[in-house]
Amino acid sequence: MQKNFNILNRRARFDYEILDKYTAGIVLTGTEIKSIRLGKASIAEGFCEFHELELFVINMSVEEYAFGNHFNHQSKSERKLLLNKKELKKLAKDVQNKGLTIIPLRLFNNEKGLAKLEIGLCRGKKNYDKRETLKERDTNRDLDRVKKSH
Repeated sequence: MQKNFNILNRRARFDYEILDKYTAGIVLTGTEIKSIRLGKASIAEGFCEFHELELFVINMSVEEYAFGNHFNHQSKSERKLLLNKKELKKLAKDVQNKGLTIIPLRLFNNEKGLAKLEIGLCRGKKNYDKRETLKERDTNRDLDRVKKSH
């Protein structure tokens, strides 16, 4: 079982313009953390939503632990995120007033071995913004090739 894990949401950087980032703790059960340490998690379809003044990540997929018994977890359940009250209030205000979205960007563990979720306050990109992103990426790749050859 690997100790360090770093699960990315690559699609988020393409589909959304990231305005602000936060690092949140996540409430997990024993079989969930074991499954995540094996790399059996996906945050690609995930998003965050407020219930009262608590933030939950929804659609984060964590496969069932292979050696778990009947106490095993559900693969797509809501998981509570842990943030300061000040951060929660700011996020709730931004989501409600400005129409922004909270998207999970990265699931990782810190130095103490605790699971953390990096979330981003995001605005959706339009199709022409996505084309600009692809164009920039291609030009940068071409420039790198030219630099490398000389």
